[in-house]
Amino acid sequence: MARLRQDQIREHVRSYFVKVLNGHIERLNNTGWPEEDITYIKQELDFHEDGLSGFDEISDQMLDLNFVDSFRTFAGLDKADWTDNEIDLRRELRKGRRDQIKAFLSHAESLEGYSLTKPVEPSPKRPETASVSLGQALDDFLSEHSHQWSSEMQKKAQSYLSVLAEYFGSNRDLSEITKMDAAELKKVLIAMPANRNTKQETRDLPLLEAIKVSKLKKISAKTADSYIDTFRRFFDWAERHGYTSLKLFDRMKLGKAKRSAIGRRAYTSEETQTLYGELTAQHSVLVKKHDHKWGALLGLFTGARLREISQLNKSDIRQEDNIWFIDINDDGENKSLKTPAAKRRVPIHSELIRLGFLDFVGGRRDDQRLFQSFSYNVKEGYGRNLGRWFNNVLLPGLELKEDGLVFHSLRHTMVTRLAQAGVPEPLYQEIVGHERQGVAQQVYFKEGHTLAQKQEAIEKFEV
Repeated sequence: MARLRQDQIREHVRSYFVKVLNGHIERLNNTGWPEEDITYIKQELDFHEDGLSGFDEISDQMLDLNFVDSFRTFAGLDKADWTDNEIDLRRELRKGRRDQIKAFLSHAESLEGYSLTKPVEPSPKRPETASVSLGQALDDFLSEHSHQWSSEMQKKAQSYLSVLAEYFGSNRDLSEITKMDAAELKKVLIAMPANRNTKQETRDLPLLEAIKVSKLKKISAKTADSYIDTFRRFFDWAERHGYTSLKLFDRMKLGKAKRSAIGRRAYTSEETQTLYGELTAQHSVLVKKHDHKWGALLGLFTGARLREISQLNKSDIRQEDNIWFIDINDDGENKSLKTPAAKRRVPIHSELIRLGFLDFVGGRRDDQRLFQSFSYNVKEGYGRNLGRWFNNVLLPGLELKEDGLVFHSLRHTMVTRLAQAGVPEPLYQEIVGHERQGVAQQVYFKEGHTLAQKQEAIEKFEV
Protein backbone atom coordinates (compact mmCIF):
# COMPACT_ATOMS: atom_id res chain seq x y z
CA MET A 1 0.00 0.00 0.00
CA ALA A 2 1.20 3.57 -0.77
CA ARG A 3 1.76 5.83 2.19
CA LEU A 4 -1.31 7.72 3.34
CA ARG A 5 -1.60 11.39 2.46
CA GLN A 6 -1.40 13.80 5.38
CA ASP A 7 -4.93 15.04 4.75
CA GLN A 8 -6.18 11.43 4.88
CA ILE A 9 -4.42 10.81 8.18
CA ARG A 10 -5.72 14.01 9.70
CA GLU A 11 -9.30 13.28 8.65
CA HIS A 12 -9.14 9.76 10.14
CA VAL A 13 -7.76 11.17 13.42
CA ARG A 14 -10.22 14.08 13.52
CA SER A 15 -13.26 11.85 12.94
CA TYR A 16 -12.07 9.29 15.47
CA PHE A 17 -11.55 11.79 18.30
CA VAL A 18 -14.86 13.50 17.54
CA LYS A 19 -16.44 10.13 18.34
CA VAL A 20 -14.35 9.76 21.50
CA LEU A 21 -15.23 13.31 22.60
CA ASN A 22 -18.94 12.67 22.07
CA GLY A 23 -18.70 9.55 24.20
CA HIS A 24 -16.91 11.43 26.98
CA ILE A 25 -19.50 14.24 26.93
CA GLU A 26 -22.34 11.72 26.96
CA ARG A 27 -20.86 10.09 30.06
CA LEU A 28 -20.36 13.50 31.68
CA ASN A 29 -24.00 14.40 31.08
CA ASN A 30 -25.30 11.00 32.20
CA THR A 31 -23.31 10.36 35.36
CA GLY A 32 -20.66 13.05 35.73
CA TRP A 33 -16.92 12.34 36.05
CA PRO A 34 -15.28 11.67 39.44
CA GLU A 35 -12.74 14.31 40.38
CA GLU A 36 -9.92 11.73 40.39
CA ASP A 37 -10.74 10.85 36.76
CA ILE A 38 -10.54 14.53 35.80
CA THR A 39 -7.13 14.71 37.51
CA TYR A 40 -5.98 11.60 35.65
CA ILE A 41 -7.02 12.98 32.25
CA LYS A 42 -5.18 16.24 33.00
CA GLN A 43 -2.05 14.20 33.72
CA GLU A 44 -2.51 12.38 30.42
CA LEU A 45 -2.65 15.76 28.65
CA ASP A 46 0.82 16.52 30.06
CA PHE A 47 2.14 13.20 28.73
CA HIS A 48 0.95 13.94 25.19
CA GLU A 49 2.33 17.49 25.36
CA ASP A 50 5.66 15.96 26.40
CA GLY A 51 5.35 13.47 23.53
CA LEU A 52 5.06 16.27 20.99
CA SER A 53 8.26 17.73 22.45
CA GLY A 54 10.17 14.51 21.90
CA PHE A 55 9.65 12.71 25.22
CA ASP A 56 7.19 10.22 23.78
CA GLU A 57 7.59 6.94 25.69
CA ILE A 58 4.73 7.27 28.18
CA SER A 59 2.59 9.05 25.59
CA ASP A 60 3.10 6.13 23.21
CA GLN A 61 2.26 3.57 25.86
CA MET A 62 -0.96 5.38 26.77
CA LEU A 63 -1.92 5.50 23.08
CA ASP A 64 -1.17 1.77 22.79
CA LEU A 65 -3.25 0.94 25.86
CA ASN A 66 -6.31 3.02 25.07
CA PHE A 67 -6.57 4.06 21.44
CA VAL A 68 -4.36 2.41 18.81
CA ASP A 69 -6.39 -0.78 18.35
CA SER A 70 -9.77 0.96 18.29
CA PHE A 71 -8.41 3.70 15.97
CA ARG A 72 -7.10 1.12 13.50
CA THR A 73 -10.50 -0.59 13.51
CA PHE A 74 -12.29 2.74 13.10
CA ALA A 75 -10.04 3.85 10.22
CA GLY A 76 -9.99 0.42 8.55
CA LEU A 77 -6.19 0.12 8.73
CA ASP A 78 -4.58 -3.32 8.73
CA LYS A 79 -1.22 -4.12 10.29
CA ALA A 80 0.71 -3.25 7.13
CA ASP A 81 -1.12 0.08 6.79
CA TRP A 82 -0.21 0.93 10.38
CA THR A 83 3.44 -0.09 10.00
CA ASP A 84 3.90 1.92 6.78
CA ASN A 85 2.49 5.09 8.35
CA GLU A 86 3.18 4.58 12.07
CA ILE A 87 5.41 7.61 12.68
CA ASP A 88 2.93 10.04 11.10
CA LEU A 89 -0.08 8.33 12.66
CA ARG A 90 1.38 8.45 16.18
CA ARG A 91 2.24 12.13 15.83
CA GLU A 92 -1.29 12.99 14.69
CA LEU A 93 -2.92 10.71 17.29
CA ARG A 94 -0.96 12.55 19.96
CA LYS A 95 -2.26 15.89 18.64
CA GLY A 96 -5.79 14.55 18.31
CA ARG A 97 -5.92 13.14 21.84
CA ARG A 98 -4.37 16.34 23.20
CA ASP A 99 -7.00 18.53 21.55
CA GLN A 100 -9.83 16.12 22.43
CA ILE A 101 -8.82 16.30 26.10
CA LYS A 102 -8.68 20.11 25.95
CA ALA A 103 -12.15 20.23 24.36
CA PHE A 104 -13.53 17.88 26.98
CA LEU A 105 -11.99 19.78 29.90
CA SER A 106 -13.35 23.03 28.46
CA HIS A 107 -16.82 21.49 28.32
CA ALA A 108 -16.48 20.12 31.87
CA GLU A 109 -15.40 23.53 33.17
CA SER A 110 -18.39 25.17 31.47
CA LEU A 111 -20.66 23.05 33.67
CA GLU A 112 -19.18 24.53 36.84
CA GLY A 113 -21.37 27.63 36.48
CA TYR A 114 -24.42 29.04 34.69
CA SER A 115 -24.79 31.59 31.94
CA LEU A 116 -27.82 33.66 32.90
CA THR A 117 -27.91 35.66 29.69
CA LYS A 118 -28.17 32.83 27.19
CA PRO A 119 -30.71 30.01 26.87
CA VAL A 120 -29.53 26.59 28.02
CA GLU A 121 -28.40 24.58 25.03
CA PRO A 122 -29.89 21.09 24.62
CA SER A 123 -27.78 18.06 25.43
CA PRO A 124 -25.65 16.84 22.52
CA LYS A 125 -27.17 14.09 20.40
CA ARG A 126 -26.34 10.65 21.69
CA PRO A 127 -23.42 9.38 19.60
CA GLU A 128 -23.76 6.46 17.26
CA THR A 129 -22.31 3.21 18.57
CA ALA A 130 -21.26 0.11 16.72
CA SER A 131 -23.89 -2.64 16.60
CA VAL A 132 -22.21 -5.63 18.20
CA SER A 133 -23.49 -8.53 20.26
CA LEU A 134 -22.49 -9.00 23.88
CA GLY A 135 -20.92 -12.36 23.00
CA GLN A 136 -18.72 -10.86 20.27
CA ALA A 137 -17.65 -7.98 22.49
CA LEU A 138 -16.75 -10.41 25.30
CA ASP A 139 -14.67 -12.48 22.87
CA ASP A 140 -12.83 -9.35 21.71
CA PHE A 141 -12.24 -8.19 25.29
CA LEU A 142 -10.82 -11.55 26.42
CA SER A 143 -8.72 -11.91 23.28
CA GLU A 144 -7.17 -8.47 23.80
CA HIS A 145 -6.40 -8.93 27.49
CA SER A 146 -5.69 -12.64 27.99
CA HIS A 147 -2.01 -12.36 27.01
CA GLN A 148 -1.50 -9.86 29.86
CA TRP A 149 -3.08 -12.12 32.49
CA SER A 150 -1.90 -15.19 34.33
CA SER A 151 -3.79 -18.42 33.63
CA GLU A 152 -5.55 -18.00 36.98
CA MET A 153 -6.73 -14.49 36.08
CA GLN A 154 -7.93 -15.71 32.67
CA LYS A 155 -10.03 -18.45 34.24
CA LYS A 156 -11.52 -16.08 36.79
CA ALA A 157 -12.38 -13.43 34.19
CA GLN A 158 -13.98 -16.04 31.90
CA SER A 159 -15.99 -17.43 34.82
CA TYR A 160 -17.27 -14.02 35.89
CA LEU A 161 -18.07 -12.84 32.38
CA SER A 162 -19.92 -16.06 31.59
CA VAL A 163 -22.51 -14.94 34.16
CA LEU A 164 -22.89 -11.65 32.27
CA ALA A 165 -23.44 -13.54 29.01
CA GLU A 166 -25.85 -16.01 30.60
CA TYR A 167 -28.00 -13.30 32.20
CA PHE A 168 -28.29 -10.99 29.18
CA GLY A 169 -27.81 -13.57 26.42
CA SER A 170 -24.82 -13.66 24.07
CA ASN A 171 -26.88 -12.32 21.15
CA ARG A 172 -28.08 -9.23 23.03
CA ASP A 173 -26.98 -5.99 21.35
CA LEU A 174 -24.45 -4.50 23.74
CA SER A 175 -25.67 -0.95 23.18
CA GLU A 176 -29.16 -1.93 24.39
CA ILE A 177 -28.03 -2.85 27.92
CA THR A 178 -29.01 -0.04 30.32
CA LYS A 179 -28.14 1.08 33.83
CA MET A 180 -31.42 -0.39 35.06
CA ASP A 181 -30.42 -3.74 33.53
CA ALA A 182 -27.11 -3.53 35.40
CA ALA A 183 -28.93 -2.83 38.67
CA GLU A 184 -31.13 -5.91 38.14
CA LEU A 185 -28.10 -8.12 37.53
CA LYS A 186 -26.56 -6.79 40.75
CA LYS A 187 -29.64 -8.09 42.64
CA VAL A 188 -29.17 -11.49 41.00
CA LEU A 189 -25.49 -11.60 42.03
CA ILE A 190 -26.39 -10.91 45.66
CA ALA A 191 -28.77 -13.89 45.56
CA MET A 192 -26.43 -16.25 43.69
CA PRO A 193 -25.48 -19.47 45.54
CA ALA A 194 -21.82 -20.00 46.37
CA ASN A 195 -20.13 -22.66 44.21
CA ARG A 196 -23.22 -22.75 42.03
CA ASN A 197 -21.59 -24.79 39.24
CA THR A 198 -20.33 -27.55 41.54
CA LYS A 199 -23.17 -27.96 44.06
CA GLN A 200 -25.51 -30.81 43.20
CA GLU A 201 -28.61 -28.68 43.86
CA THR A 202 -27.68 -25.96 41.35
CA ARG A 203 -25.04 -27.18 38.90
CA ASP A 204 -27.59 -28.08 36.20
CA LEU A 205 -29.88 -25.11 36.74
CA PRO A 206 -29.98 -21.83 34.76
CA LEU A 207 -28.90 -18.76 36.73
CA LEU A 208 -32.41 -17.44 37.42
CA GLU A 209 -33.52 -20.87 38.61
CA ALA A 210 -30.44 -21.41 40.78
CA ILE A 211 -31.06 -18.24 42.82
CA LYS A 212 -34.49 -19.60 43.79
CA VAL A 213 -33.06 -22.67 45.56
CA SER A 214 -33.47 -22.05 49.27
CA LYS A 215 -31.17 -22.71 52.24
CA LEU A 216 -27.96 -22.43 50.23
CA LYS A 217 -25.07 -20.20 51.21
CA LYS A 218 -24.85 -17.10 48.99
CA ILE A 219 -21.64 -15.69 47.54
CA SER A 220 -19.92 -13.20 49.83
CA ALA A 221 -20.11 -9.44 49.37
CA LYS A 222 -16.41 -9.51 48.47
CA THR A 223 -17.02 -12.09 45.72
CA ALA A 224 -20.03 -10.15 44.42
CA ASP A 225 -17.79 -7.07 44.27
CA SER A 226 -15.25 -9.05 42.23
CA TYR A 227 -17.97 -9.91 39.70
CA ILE A 228 -19.14 -6.29 39.57
CA ASP A 229 -15.60 -4.99 39.17
CA THR A 230 -14.96 -7.38 36.28
CA PHE A 231 -18.21 -6.26 34.62
CA ARG A 232 -17.18 -2.62 35.15
CA ARG A 233 -13.80 -3.20 33.52
CA PHE A 234 -15.48 -4.85 30.53
CA PHE A 235 -17.99 -2.02 30.00
CA ASP A 236 -15.26 0.58 30.47
CA TRP A 237 -13.32 -1.14 27.66
CA ALA A 238 -16.49 -1.44 25.52
CA GLU A 239 -17.25 2.28 25.88
CA ARG A 240 -13.70 3.23 24.89
CA HIS A 241 -13.96 1.04 21.80
CA GLY A 242 -17.28 2.53 20.69
CA TYR A 243 -19.43 -0.55 21.34
CA THR A 244 -21.64 1.29 23.83
CA SER A 245 -22.06 4.83 25.11
CA LEU A 246 -22.40 3.79 28.76
CA LYS A 247 -19.87 2.68 31.36
CA LEU A 248 -22.04 0.34 33.41
CA PHE A 249 -21.46 -1.04 36.93
CA ASP A 250 -19.38 2.01 37.87
CA ARG A 251 -19.57 2.71 41.64
CA MET A 252 -21.96 -0.24 42.15
CA LYS A 253 -19.78 -2.37 44.41
CA LEU A 254 -21.22 -3.49 47.74
CA GLY A 255 -18.14 -2.88 49.86
CA LYS A 256 -18.44 0.02 52.31
CA ALA A 257 -15.12 -0.35 54.11
CA LYS A 258 -13.80 2.96 55.33
CA ARG A 259 -10.58 4.03 53.66
CA SER A 260 -7.48 4.86 55.62
CA ALA A 261 -6.76 8.53 56.16
CA ILE A 262 -4.21 8.61 53.31
CA GLY A 263 -6.43 6.60 50.98
CA ARG A 264 -3.91 3.83 50.35
CA ARG A 265 -4.09 0.07 50.83
CA ALA A 266 -1.79 -2.91 50.46
CA TYR A 267 -1.81 -4.99 47.29
CA THR A 268 -3.46 -8.39 47.61
CA SER A 269 -1.50 -11.58 46.92
CA GLU A 270 -3.16 -11.87 43.51
CA GLU A 271 -2.25 -8.27 42.69
CA THR A 272 1.41 -8.64 43.73
CA GLN A 273 1.62 -11.84 41.68
CA THR A 274 0.26 -9.93 38.69
CA LEU A 275 2.83 -7.15 39.20
CA TYR A 276 5.67 -9.63 39.71
CA GLY A 277 4.68 -11.63 36.63
CA GLU A 278 4.63 -8.58 34.37
CA LEU A 279 7.90 -7.17 35.74
CA THR A 280 9.78 -10.46 35.37
CA ALA A 281 8.13 -12.24 32.42
CA GLN A 282 7.01 -9.08 30.54
CA HIS A 283 3.87 -10.60 29.07
CA SER A 284 3.00 -7.35 27.27
CA VAL A 285 4.70 -4.14 26.11
CA LEU A 286 4.29 -2.35 29.44
CA VAL A 287 7.88 -2.81 30.70
CA LYS A 288 10.27 -1.37 28.13
CA LYS A 289 13.09 -0.07 30.35
CA HIS A 290 15.38 -1.93 32.74
CA ASP A 291 15.21 1.13 35.03
CA HIS A 292 11.43 0.77 35.30
CA LYS A 293 11.65 -2.97 35.88
CA TRP A 294 14.27 -2.85 38.65
CA GLY A 295 12.89 0.32 40.24
CA ALA A 296 9.46 -1.31 40.62
CA LEU A 297 10.94 -4.62 41.84
CA LEU A 298 12.96 -2.75 44.49
CA GLY A 299 9.74 -1.11 45.66
CA LEU A 300 8.01 -4.50 45.83
CA PHE A 301 10.81 -6.29 47.71
CA THR A 302 11.99 -3.48 50.05
CA GLY A 303 8.98 -1.22 50.73
CA ALA A 304 11.29 1.76 50.13
CA ARG A 305 9.89 5.13 49.09
CA LEU A 306 9.82 6.19 45.44
CA ARG A 307 12.39 8.96 45.91
CA GLU A 308 14.69 6.69 47.97
CA ILE A 309 14.83 4.11 45.17
CA SER A 310 15.11 6.53 42.25
CA GLN A 311 18.08 8.46 43.66
CA LEU A 312 20.26 5.43 44.44
CA ASN A 313 23.89 5.41 43.31
CA LYS A 314 25.79 2.26 42.37
CA SER A 315 27.91 2.84 45.48
CA ASP A 316 24.75 2.51 47.62
CA ILE A 317 24.58 -1.22 46.79
CA ARG A 318 27.02 -2.78 49.22
CA GLN A 319 27.98 -6.00 50.98
CA GLU A 320 28.89 -6.67 54.60
CA ASP A 321 29.38 -10.05 56.31
CA ASN A 322 28.23 -11.75 53.07
CA ILE A 323 24.94 -9.82 53.14
CA TRP A 324 24.11 -7.58 50.20
CA PHE A 325 22.18 -4.49 51.23
CA ILE A 326 20.96 -1.10 50.03
CA ASP A 327 22.41 1.88 51.88
CA ILE A 328 19.60 4.45 51.79
CA ASN A 329 21.15 7.85 52.47
CA ASP A 330 21.18 11.48 51.40
CA ASP A 331 24.89 11.63 50.59
CA GLY A 332 25.40 13.31 47.24
CA GLU A 333 23.95 15.87 44.85
CA ASN A 334 20.15 16.17 44.74
CA LYS A 335 19.63 13.33 47.23
CA SER A 336 17.30 13.80 50.18
CA LEU A 337 15.40 11.79 52.79
CA LYS A 338 11.95 12.36 54.25
CA THR A 339 12.98 11.93 57.90
CA PRO A 340 16.12 11.01 59.89
CA ALA A 341 14.64 7.51 60.35
CA ALA A 342 14.70 7.07 56.56
CA LYS A 343 18.51 6.74 56.65
CA ARG A 344 18.95 2.98 56.92
CA ARG A 345 20.41 -0.22 55.49
CA VAL A 346 17.96 -2.64 53.89
CA PRO A 347 19.07 -6.19 52.97
CA ILE A 348 18.50 -7.21 49.36
CA HIS A 349 15.88 -9.95 49.14
CA SER A 350 17.25 -13.23 47.74
CA GLU A 351 14.62 -13.16 44.98
CA LEU A 352 16.07 -9.91 43.62
CA ILE A 353 19.52 -11.50 43.57
CA ARG A 354 18.14 -14.60 41.84
CA LEU A 355 16.51 -12.40 39.19
CA GLY A 356 19.85 -10.73 38.37
CA PHE A 357 19.71 -7.41 40.24
CA LEU A 358 23.42 -7.53 41.10
CA ASP A 359 24.27 -8.03 37.41
CA PHE A 360 22.18 -4.95 36.62
CA VAL A 361 24.13 -3.01 39.27
CA GLY A 362 27.40 -4.31 37.87
CA GLY A 363 26.64 -2.68 34.54
CA ARG A 364 26.99 0.80 36.05
CA ARG A 365 30.22 2.73 36.67
CA ASP A 366 31.14 3.28 40.31
CA ASP A 367 30.33 7.01 40.13
CA GLN A 368 26.99 6.60 38.36
CA ARG A 369 23.44 6.80 39.56
CA LEU A 370 21.78 3.38 39.41
CA PHE A 371 18.88 4.55 37.22
CA GLN A 372 20.31 6.75 34.50
CA SER A 373 17.03 7.45 32.67
CA PHE A 374 15.34 9.13 35.67
CA SER A 375 15.61 12.90 35.39
CA TYR A 376 15.66 15.26 38.37
CA ASN A 377 12.65 17.33 39.38
CA VAL A 378 12.77 19.86 42.22
CA LYS A 379 9.46 18.73 43.69
CA GLU A 380 9.76 14.97 43.26
CA GLY A 381 13.50 14.40 43.12
CA TYR A 382 14.39 11.60 40.70
CA GLY A 383 11.11 9.78 41.38
CA ARG A 384 8.89 11.47 38.79
CA ASN A 385 9.65 9.17 35.83
CA LEU A 386 9.25 5.93 37.77
CA GLY A 387 6.11 7.10 39.58
CA ARG A 388 4.39 8.32 36.41
CA TRP A 389 5.16 5.11 34.54
CA PHE A 390 4.10 2.84 37.41
CA ASN A 391 0.87 4.70 38.28
CA ASN A 392 -0.24 5.72 34.78
CA VAL A 393 1.06 2.99 32.48
CA LEU A 394 1.78 -0.22 34.41
CA LEU A 395 -1.23 -0.23 36.76
CA PRO A 396 -3.81 0.70 34.06
CA GLY A 397 -2.22 -1.77 31.65
CA LEU A 398 -2.65 -4.56 34.21
CA GLU A 399 -6.14 -3.28 35.05
CA LEU A 400 -5.05 -2.61 38.65
CA LYS A 401 -5.64 1.15 38.49
CA GLU A 402 -8.03 2.18 41.26
CA ASP A 403 -8.25 4.52 44.22
CA GLY A 404 -5.80 3.47 46.91
CA LEU A 405 -3.36 1.62 44.64
CA VAL A 406 -0.21 3.50 43.63
CA PHE A 407 3.54 2.96 43.89
CA HIS A 408 3.45 3.98 47.55
CA SER A 409 1.05 1.08 48.23
CA LEU A 410 4.08 -1.22 47.93
CA ARG A 411 5.17 0.15 51.33
CA HIS A 412 1.79 -0.76 52.81
CA THR A 413 2.19 -4.21 51.28
CA MET A 414 5.61 -4.83 52.82
CA VAL A 415 4.47 -3.68 56.27
CA THR A 416 1.31 -5.79 56.07
CA ARG A 417 3.09 -8.96 54.91
CA LEU A 418 5.88 -8.73 57.49
CA ALA A 419 3.41 -8.08 60.30
CA GLN A 420 1.32 -11.06 59.17
CA ALA A 421 4.48 -13.21 59.11
CA GLY A 422 5.10 -12.40 62.79
CA VAL A 423 7.94 -9.89 62.36
CA PRO A 424 8.02 -7.57 65.43
CA GLU A 425 6.80 -4.05 64.76
CA PRO A 426 10.10 -2.25 65.66
CA LEU A 427 11.95 -4.48 63.18
CA TYR A 428 9.70 -3.88 60.19
CA GLN A 429 9.49 -0.18 61.08
CA GLU A 430 13.26 -0.02 60.76
CA ILE A 431 13.20 -1.85 57.40
CA VAL A 432 10.77 0.62 55.79
CA GLY A 433 12.23 3.70 57.52
CA HIS A 434 9.49 4.58 59.99
CA GLU A 435 10.33 6.30 63.26
CA ARG A 436 10.44 3.67 66.01
CA GLN A 437 8.01 4.34 68.84
CA GLY A 438 8.47 4.39 72.63
CA VAL A 439 11.27 5.26 75.05
CA ALA A 440 12.82 1.78 74.87
CA GLN A 441 13.19 1.95 71.10
CA GLN A 442 14.16 5.61 70.78
CA VAL A 443 16.50 5.96 73.78
CA TYR A 444 17.83 2.54 74.79
CA PHE A 445 17.93 0.85 71.38
CA LYS A 446 19.50 3.56 69.25
CA GLU A 447 21.87 1.12 67.56
CA GLY A 448 18.96 -0.70 65.93
CA HIS A 449 18.74 -4.22 64.54
CA THR A 450 21.60 -6.02 62.84
CA LEU A 451 21.75 -6.68 59.11
CA ALA A 452 21.31 -10.37 59.83
CA GLN A 453 18.11 -9.71 61.81
CA LYS A 454 16.72 -7.53 59.04
CA GLN A 455 17.70 -10.06 56.38
CA GLU A 456 15.87 -12.86 58.21
CA ALA A 457 12.81 -10.63 58.48
CA ILE A 458 12.71 -9.39 54.88
CA GLU A 459 13.06 -12.93 53.56
CA LYS A 460 9.63 -13.62 55.06
CA PHE A 461 8.10 -11.41 52.38
CA GLU A 462 6.61 -13.57 49.63
CA VAL A 463 4.92 -12.42 46.47
